[in-house]
Amino acid sequence: MARVDTADQPMEPRSGPILQLIAAGLQVWIGSQCEAVQNLELQLHGTALQLLRGQLQGVSLSGQRVVYRGVAIESVHLRSEAIQVKVAALIRSKAVELDHPFIVRGQVSFSAGGLVETFRHSRWQALGDSLAEQLLGITPLADLRLTENTLIFSAHATGEHPELEIETRPCALDGSVGFVCLDGTLKLRLPMDPAIQIESAGVQDGSLQLQGEALVSP
Repeated sequence: MARVDTADQPMEPRSGPILQLIAAGLQVWIGSQCEAVQNLELQLHGTALQLLRGQLQGVSLSGQRVVYRGVAIESVHLRSEAIQVKVAALIRSKAVELDHPFIVRGQVSFSAGGLVETFRHSRWQALGDSLAEQLLGITPLADLRLTENTLIFSAHATGEHPELEIETRPCALDGSVGFVCLDGTLKLRLPMDPAIQIESAGVQDGSLQLQGEALVSP
């Protein structure tokens, strides 16, 4: 369900259908990028005249249970900077085409179950096993648990190895997500798309929470 924000500025007469069309187009675009999105709330910021000129002051997006490229996100709250869109293409195909890159800022959170689901996905399983190997010395990664402020990795026992686990503290590290062992002996950094910059990371309220920005390109 899309919701158009009209509180900030008055809209031009008879602009409702145009705004709704653009909101629908944005939903189509978002849906095409994600495997699943629940409880979606979309707000468009700007006037009808600006929209007809192919400009938006920004878009706000909130959703729960989002799956994006195999990454299971518990909740997401994003706000973009100004966006330029191709209105003619939108009206013709009801899909969004962008003229220029734009920045999106916000917060995403992950439950322990979502992290486990992510690292069991074929796209990310090798990464999860690599983390287990570096942190614990054995693979595969068996489980992930969240405490009040830490993330615990565990791996299954093999013939000569007992089952092992290690407690880490997530943090922002060089624009990515890092994991620091509580005794400070080991520090790992997740590989990250250069278009994404993580500014803060930590465990709060039973979830792993990340804040940062991403550059969205046409």
